[in-house]
Amino acid sequence: MSSSLLGTLNLTLFAYLVGSLLLGLHRKIMARIQGRPGPPIIQYLLHTLKFYVKEITFPVTAGNPLYIFVVLLDVAVWLSALIIGIDLKSSLLIIIGIYVLQKIVEHGCGLSSGSPYGKLGGVRSVFSAAAEVPLFAVVAAIYLTTHSVLISDILRYQELHGSLIFQMPICAFAFFILLVSKSPYSPFGIVKGKDIVSGYMTEHYGLLASLIYIAESIAYFVLLWLFIAIFIGPVVISNPLLTLAVMILLTVILAFINGLTPLLAPHHSVMLQMTIAGLVLCDVLYRLFIGG
Repeated sequence: MSSSLLGTLNLTLFAYLVGSLLLGLHRKIMARIQGRPGPPIIQYLLHTLKFYVKEITFPVTAGNPLYIFVVLLDVAVWLSALIIGIDLKSSLLIIIGIYVLQKIVEHGCGLSSGSPYGKLGGVRSVFSAAAEVPLFAVVAAIYLTTHSVLISDILRYQELHGSLIFQMPICAFAFFILLVSKSPYSPFGIVKGKDIVSGYMTEHYGLLASLIYIAESIAYFVLLWLFIAIFIGPVVISNPLLTLAVMILLTVILAFINGLTPLLAPHHSVMLQMTIAGLVLCDVLYRLFIGG
């Protein structure tokens, strides 16, 4: 039991450190693309440590204890995804369900602060959920293909039949768009767009901001790992160094996309994501009624 707990703690620390460095690399590449020197790659780590030692501030408009609770929920959401997805390799359906809780975090962070910028970011999080929730169709398509939603079974299926990215390119593309939407300065990042300062994070400071940074680092690592495990398979995921190399490659690709693409208007962002989700739904219907 103690060894299992120690392994989970080691995985959590590893996910946080790797996620932070990858986010730092993402920001560095974006800066270079845009003709700026950019911060050091360890900048995300430095931000986390800087806010960790600063005093927590509570806006006079904040609604406590929700203002604190949503931050703790943010960490709990991605720790749960890390343990269930990577450590236990359990149900992908549970992982997507946990991801939906992230929309509650974004909405709660925005509303609990009382800031008009935070509120707008929270409202946009609900708006964007209309485009992200249909990704349950991706799970349905995976189930119809592999006859399981367990990550361990999906990996085993790919050992026998090859990577799903070649069998399910539309679903892989939809999941990749999810990676784009969750990466920093994304064209789909309407919940934290600079037109509303920092969106739902505008009023969080000190230790609370540090915890949000920790959750974002773990979230980035988890989503990259899930994409690699589900669509590329055990040929990569069984080798930690190869997995890290693919994560770096994906980060470089995401940085180029975000560095060269402006922030979309909220309705454009949602409609584009819903169109992609619609393609996934068509794929599910084809597999269900025709593909057999």
